[in-house]
Amino acid sequence: MIVFTLAAITSYAQVKISGSVYDEYLEPFYNAKITSGENFAVSDEEGNFTIVLSSNTLPQTLIISAFGFKTEEVSVISFEKKVNVVLKENLLLDQVIISASRVPERIIESPVTVERLGLADIRKNTSNSFYDGLTNLKGINSREGSYGFKSINTRGFADFANTRFVQMIDGMDTAAQALSYSTGNFSGVSELDIQSVEILPGASSALYGANAYNGIMLMNTKNPFDHTGITTMFKSGYTSQEAGGNNPFYDVAVRMGYKFNEVFAAKVNFSYYEAEEWHANDLRNKEIDTNELIDGTINSTVNYNGVNTYGDESFRDLYDYNTESKPIPYGTYLRRTGYTEAELVRNNFKSKNARFSGSLYFRPFKDESLEIQLTSRLSLRDNLFQGTSRLAQRNYFIGQHKLEVKGNDFYVRGYYTGNNSGNSYDLARTGNALNDAVISVYDYADVIYDQIYNQEKSVEEARAYADRNRLMPGTNEFSKEFNKTTGRLISDGGSKVYEKSSYTHLDGNYNFKRLLNDWADLQVGASYREYNPNSKGTLFNDKEEKVSIEEYGVYTQIQKKFFEERLKLTGSIRYDESDNFEGNFSPRLAVNYALGEEKNHVLRASYQTGFRNPSIQEQYMFFDAELKTNVGAIGDNLSRISYPGSYYVRWDEQNDEYVYDTRTVEGKELLNNALLTKSVFSENPTYLEADYKELVPEVVKTIELGYRSMFRLNNETNVDVDINAFYSKHDNFVFSQDIFVLNGGEVYPYGNRKATEKELEEPQNKYGYIVDGVVVLDDEATRTMFSRYGALGREFNIMTNAKSQVESYGFGFGMHTKLFSDFDFGVNYNFIDFTYEDKDYGLFEPNFNTPKHSVKAQFGNENLFNNFGFGVSARWQDKYRWVSNFVKGNVAERTVIDAQLNYRLPSIKSRIKVGGTNLFGKEYYVAPGSGKIGQLYYISWIINN
Repeated sequence: MIVFTLAAITSYAQVKISGSVYDEYLEPFYNAKITSGENFAVSDEEGNFTIVLSSNTLPQTLIISAFGFKTEEVSVISFEKKVNVVLKENLLLDQVIISASRVPERIIESPVTVERLGLADIRKNTSNSFYDGLTNLKGINSREGSYGFKSINTRGFADFANTRFVQMIDGMDTAAQALSYSTGNFSGVSELDIQSVEILPGASSALYGANAYNGIMLMNTKNPFDHTGITTMFKSGYTSQEAGGNNPFYDVAVRMGYKFNEVFAAKVNFSYYEAEEWHANDLRNKEIDTNELIDGTINSTVNYNGVNTYGDESFRDLYDYNTESKPIPYGTYLRRTGYTEAELVRNNFKSKNARFSGSLYFRPFKDESLEIQLTSRLSLRDNLFQGTSRLAQRNYFIGQHKLEVKGNDFYVRGYYTGNNSGNSYDLARTGNALNDAVISVYDYADVIYDQIYNQEKSVEEARAYADRNRLMPGTNEFSKEFNKTTGRLISDGGSKVYEKSSYTHLDGNYNFKRLLNDWADLQVGASYREYNPNSKGTLFNDKEEKVSIEEYGVYTQIQKKFFEERLKLTGSIRYDESDNFEGNFSPRLAVNYALGEEKNHVLRASYQTGFRNPSIQEQYMFFDAELKTNVGAIGDNLSRISYPGSYYVRWDEQNDEYVYDTRTVEGKELLNNALLTKSVFSENPTYLEADYKELVPEVVKTIELGYRSMFRLNNETNVDVDINAFYSKHDNFVFSQDIFVLNGGEVYPYGNRKATEKELEEPQNKYGYIVDGVVVLDDEATRTMFSRYGALGREFNIMTNAKSQVESYGFGFGMHTKLFSDFDFGVNYNFIDFTYEDKDYGLFEPNFNTPKHSVKAQFGNENLFNNFGFGVSARWQDKYRWVSNFVKGNVAERTVIDAQLNYRLPSIKSRIKVGGTNLFGKEYYVAPGSGKIGQLYYISWIINN
């Protein structure tokens, strides 16, 4: 009797109710969470659920929620009646983010500007991929270096190697190991696994440390506890370009997620694409040293260095042949005939990328209070990349492995990133080696001089004669020398890049909010990273001695609300230190104030700081080139450099005459005994001192104001508005300065001050080069500079800090609404500009590389009629100047229109999308030297997404 009574009571207590959850299109909503008190259930693939109610009394309230959707509350008034619920997408301002403060908060409450791409935005995207679609966000720029490589940036000052912007996937930095910049989405997230993307424009070092200078992007992937099943994508189409023609591309992806039980879940992703690169065939001419675009063609000038021709970088001044009878102006530079990019990639412009990721998830307590994640990401690619040169990346591999433990109040994670450059090679070095195999630039100059000035031939005729023995593409001789060069390391005289670098990262965070009884959000965190670059001297100065760098950081943040949670104050500070640099503090202060009855009008103001450690390549650069050597100006790198047996001129007291001798030029002389190259090699030399110091981190300080709000136009229509403005001051910009170091003597031994009479009478100065009482060159330096063999010394490009101070400022406005209830409409405008005061003799120019004005708009409807939808995006930006170590020049304004049509097939859980990018538009350059971007047309089929 007792047993039956207890059973009856239990049965009576466990009242169950069933129901269904749908989306706005009345399709079954999978994996929605239904909660009743402490009990919960999730909807199945058909949207159905059954839940045990928390009590047996009526009425009761069910809470139905899903990430990215509005939470609904349903009142249960009958145990027999089935519950039906429709979940709608979150309003933009209600969307939850974590990037701004490292804690979940509504985007409207963010203390700084945030741009976000959610699942709904990804579904409506008109671009070829979600990553391409990021460029439609306000203030976000994408540098499309090639079909596969896109570099995301905010607020200027970046080229393709964007070391001032941090990109993360589930908290894991995607930086290209020792190069310190992200490789776009090559090793990133599949189209099927992306949950959301959050971008913080501007300095974010207070929470995220070094290199979060221009901003940070967090990509969040789907958790297999919440997103299960098998999803596939098949995409194909073709690209159209005048230089490359029409070429097909293929893109496939599969995601498998499975929840074994409440404790264990797993997911696997695989994707692969193959496409034709945008062919780079920019044949415009560029100037020696400055790399500025100038007039001239291969047949009109001896000084021709085509942007996308390689092997024509070395030069000789024909002024060396100058005579009274045949005068030749100073600066008549001769370059050899180079090879085109098509010739040096052997007409193989294929871009390929295979990505795999696998993750295991454990929840020991069957809920989110403790979760353990083990993740691996692998990527293999062929691609073309533009940095200081153009690189052909072949079989380039990246692997990342992460272990993370996180709970409601903390996380601890560690990850390892390693890469292998495969068979990658440098196009410029390849072209130079092919030319050197036949004729040196000095012998080439002899032939050209004779042909033009003695034989009176045209430039075209002279080149044809000088190139008569040239290795011709397609011949066995060319192939043999090409394979020899690309198979030999750069450090051994070839063009092959070797990099098997890695780094290890640890970081953690704890939030004391619960321990403080919700008095405030108080966080403490720390991070540690160890870099282990390994290039065998092809990228870094590590051929003879290993490079290893450690860095760490600690931070804290407090956030508290006042006055009925209308006022929110945020204060953060972080301290970072790296082996080669002194410690750096990064504070941030922010204030929010919410107006209106529903607190939907939020004013914000913040002061933020950021810094960037020079990349490992900038620190340890050492490219010993034919004409000048590129060197990173930190003490450890300079101490590794020396040039024994360097000829100079000195006074021999024993024989009472000047003699030629040798000595060892040391690396430190690049900073304490150098002249500006431009002031030495000109018609009227001025011999200016190159007064630069060791590299230090770049620093930015930013003041930002903003306003985010939602206005209700009527019962069905809202308008979301976001306005922001900022002003930034930048110090210590890293740039490349061209210097000349003499093999002997001292330059400016007393600095720029006038020497005393006693100092002027000293033997080393008495016969030196003196201007207005300033000793410019002492005696040995003077004799070495003006020797009968010319100036005895070496040219260097040193990576150092500019003395010029840069200021940038900008303004942005964005709005989004629904037109006629169902049509999505959004538009944004962004203005950004910069100024700087030149203190570097006109030799520094910031790589701002950003249009001053840009306008973007989106319009569409996901369900125009009978499961049919469409979307259109348009972007306009004005012209801008591109500055990089590879080339400098202007980029024309452009208008780009993307569009897509989509059709849903609910019966087979599919969506078919047909679209195109740059429709009706002209081909355009993102930067000189990159391939012109034409049109892309695609059709995709996604199943069970």
